[in-house]
Amino acid sequence: MGDRVDPITVSVIQHRLEAIVQEMGEAMLRTSYSQILNSSRDFSTALCDAEGRLVAQAEHVPIHVGAIPWAVRSVQEFFGDRVRPGDVYLLNDPYHGNNHLPDLTAFVPVFAPVGRTSTGPEAEGGSAENDSRLVFWSINRSHQSDIGGATHGAYNPGATEIWQEGLRITPLRLYEAGVVRDDVLKMIATNVRHPRDFQGDLAAMIGSARVGERRLLALLAEYGAPIVGPAIDAILDGAERQARACIAAWKDGVYRGEAVLDDDGHGFRDVYIRAKVTKRGSDLTVDLSDSHPQVTGFVNSSYPNMRSAVAMALAYLIDPETPKNDGTFRPLTVVAKPGTVVWANPPAPLTLCTNHCAQEIAESVIKALAPACPTRVLAGWGRRFRIAIQGMDPRNGRPFIWHMFHARPGGGASPVGDGWPTAGEGQAAGGIKFGSVEVTEVRFPLFFARHEFRPDSGGDGRYRGGPGSVLELHAEIAGPARANTAGDGTRHAPYGILGGQDGLPHRYRLRSRGRRDRVLRTKEVGVVVRPGDVFLVESGGGGGYGDPRQRTSAARAYDRENGFVTRRSAPIPVAARGSQGTSAKSARGRGRHEAGGRTRASPSRQAEGALTCTGSGSTSAAPSRIWSPWTRAGT
Repeated sequence: MGDRVDPITVSVIQHRLEAIVQEMGEAMLRTSYSQILNSSRDFSTALCDAEGRLVAQAEHVPIHVGAIPWAVRSVQEFFGDRVRPGDVYLLNDPYHGNNHLPDLTAFVPVFAPVGRTSTGPEAEGGSAENDSRLVFWSINRSHQSDIGGATHGAYNPGATEIWQEGLRITPLRLYEAGVVRDDVLKMIATNVRHPRDFQGDLAAMIGSARVGERRLLALLAEYGAPIVGPAIDAILDGAERQARACIAAWKDGVYRGEAVLDDDGHGFRDVYIRAKVTKRGSDLTVDLSDSHPQVTGFVNSSYPNMRSAVAMALAYLIDPETPKNDGTFRPLTVVAKPGTVVWANPPAPLTLCTNHCAQEIAESVIKALAPACPTRVLAGWGRRFRIAIQGMDPRNGRPFIWHMFHARPGGGASPVGDGWPTAGEGQAAGGIKFGSVEVTEVRFPLFFARHEFRPDSGGDGRYRGGPGSVLELHAEIAGPARANTAGDGTRHAPYGILGGQDGLPHRYRLRSRGRRDRVLRTKEVGVVVRPGDVFLVESGGGGGYGDPRQRTSAARAYDRENGFVTRRSAPIPVAARGSQGTSAKSARGRGRHEAGGRTRASPSRQAEGALTCTGSGSTSAAPSRIWSPWTRAGT
């Protein structure tokens, strides 16, 4: 594909590509309508080449991007040589190359004029001539606030088949040669609950991808396809060399790890993901064939999502400076069995899979590799547990759907430090933010009475797990609203590793005047929210890393001073714990790990009450409840 490109040019082009995907993200952030996108940032941007290879991605949501190559190939296989300049394509169906229904993906093909390197109209985003060829795809994947289906908010815990989860979009051309197919757009928008916001978000997605197209055309005009093409090959090959050099330093062997979901919401409990990881030289084979059979509820995974979760685990273990592209993941071979929870057969529901079981797939791989690379593995992050409320805003009479991205759980500790406070779930690794409290209160009939760290929620260790959150949220509505939940992690807590202790699991409650507190399950539909109701949320903390006895006195003083830890607990002796993961079976009744990294499902410690933070920032012990204006004794 042309002469070898000098390394300086390769480096310049690599950084240009990284700048392009970052700019695409900024365009999306500043133009999208929904708070889930313009504040919580649940979107990702990426570039693929004509072969569907991942070339560059911004640091947004890791589980999104690893699945994008399968989506690109799905569009290419369906449309073949009918792809033209000016086209825009959409896809969200997980059985046709996407990850799950709420993550709508927009694709803009980028064409380079054949035999031309000078600047021209195409460098400014104009149409390419007929003598052009496809060289890139500019891609935006964004989580929609609603995608239709039987319940609001894009997650349906009651679903038993995919048709109940939302509108299914197989590879579809929305723009043809620069002209929108308005009949198709109208049909799609009609099938979601808030068409105005949906169309605004979709326009932002396409605009973001168009930014990528313009910048790529400028890059091609400056260097020419005969230089850019080989430079891409060199970038991918360089990432492969870096990844292999890192993996080669790990200990060879066959390792096993297991992670367990609480349930599927339909009677299946302790849904296990089992990874057998074989490491030889610089190659890794991850075998997930022994995982739980597919289940009734929506925790099943699509194939692209499963592949992305395995790639995500590797990305977390290698050097952070290594670019995350197609070359990075060449050392990986993935083995899985159709009909299991990690690769479900249609028409199984899949909507929660980008959270769970994606996070558990990654956890099982990381746990397995703990003996091979103990200085690189990280403890468990908090799991997803979101609430979506649908109601009427009494201030303006308009309907609303609000997704709770607040009260984020804590991040897992690592070999280099404590877990990040309220960093969110492991599948996003901090890429998804909680939205502004003030903006939320302006846009929705909600009042945040408390939103603070949850003391004592992070697992102890040489490095402590990040604390979760405490949230007291008041529903300032005039009539009943409806809520649904989607998540996991009220029974199985974020795992500690290499002697570190587990974090606390979630504990969510709904308080209504004159009624007993209602404990919220992680997979519910039709939850009635009455005027004045209060959500009492305690999110999980991250797992700890390493022997708690190795934590320095200065670090413990810092924990107490900042209210992260308020009670003293004697570390469990090393002899009473397994070699990695959660602590061994002990007087506290906690789980154990077998040699070689294999874990067994075991009950995690029960959620404990939050500690109330005083106005001065100090902390004091409180009963197992959160204060509320009408707190009753015994609740």
